[in-house]
This record gives sequence, structure tokens and C-alpha cells, in this order.
Amino acid sequence: MITRYEIIDEGEVLARFAKTRLRGHGQPLIYGQARLELVRGVDPETLFPAQRYVLREDYEQLQALYDAFQARGVDIFDMPGGLFFWMDNPETPGGEDGPIPLMPPVVEMSREPDGRVIPLINDGMHRVYVAKRLGRRINIVLAHNVPTDFPYYAYALERGWAEVAELDELPDGFVKKTYRDLDQYKALFRDFNAVFEGIQKQRKRTNQASLRA
Repeated sequence: MITRYEIIDEGEVLARFAKTRLRGHGQPLIYGQARLELVRGVDPETLFPAQRYVLREDYEQLQALYDAFQARGVDIFDMPGGLFFWMDNPETPGGEDGPIPLMPPVVEMSREPDGRVIPLINDGMHRVYVAKRLGRRINIVLAHNVPTDFPYYAYALERGWAEVAELDELPDGFVKKTYRDLDQYKALFRDFNAVFEGIQKQRKRTNQASLRA
């Protein structure tokens, strides 16, 4: 159960995401020379996934959060920024878990091998997917002019949303994304957890051994 929440305004959301660093390549500020903006009312169908799956447990939890916040008069797909929330911890009388970040998905204008520059989902795949399932538009943080030397670490899926599978769990050997650099693909990973702790979940490692990192 949600015990309380705190709205974070657009300025703070963008300022925090501007401090995002890469995991490798000397850990530069990936958005140091980029332009970040909060874009409202985006159709999820116009965004390009790089990830081949969504987990039912995760999107069902997000849909439950959507319902819970709707009852409080907060639309998590149309916030003027983001929010932190706290939940009661049944293992600790009077205890809480949190703060848990709920921010707009991060999307980058990404140059793909065919020359297209497209809005590629970096973080928030499940949030975008829930909005898509509900027929809702969604606010996103959109990054322009990201250095071409440091593209997102995976390519957009060739068939877009048609290539995304709903899974109960990640099977062994499931290749989650098509990586740009097979030798050190995680070097291009954007460390959003460092600016909003807990925003990126650690998933089961399923890629074949040559891709595990």
C-alpha cells in the first residue's frame, strides 16, 4: 500500500537526468552536451523499443500503481515532472520502503544503422508498455544531440513493438537486445540508478555466455 508520495518538478527531474554517466569509456556525462526536455502526451506507438520482452509481473505492478495513483488524483502518465513514493513494509510494524522513484521514461533521438534518427526507449520500457496497453499517451524525457560516439548500447528492434514478447520470466539463453558492441556492450550503459536510485531493476542474466557482463 502506498503510504505517501512527493511530486518532483520538471526542473529537478531534468537536472538529475543531466548528471547521468556512462558505465564505461571513462564514465562521461552522457547528456553533458545534449538537450533534455519533458515532452507531454506522446503516443507510445511512436517510440521505438530496443528490448525484446516485458515481464508480466512488472507491468501488472505498474498498472496497479497507475490505478492507485489515479484514486489519489495523480496521473502517472501525465505528471508535470516525476514523483517519489513510499510503501508500507509488512515485515516492519510502522515501517516503510522508499523513496521509490517513478519518473518519465527516458528516450533518446538515436541514429540507427539505416541512417534514421528515431526516438529510442532507453529507460522505462514497462512504463511505456503499460501506457500502450491502456491506450494512453505518456510524458517522456527526450534527449537530443547525444554524442554519436556514445550511442545507446542496443539497436532499435527491426519490427518494433511486434517483436516484443510478454514473458512470465526470462528464459535462459534469451537475447534481450541486439547490442552495438558485443565485446563491451555494457560500456555504453546509461547509469540512471546513480541519479534516481532504484529506477533501473537488475534483471536475470539470460544472454549467451559471450554476452554476459
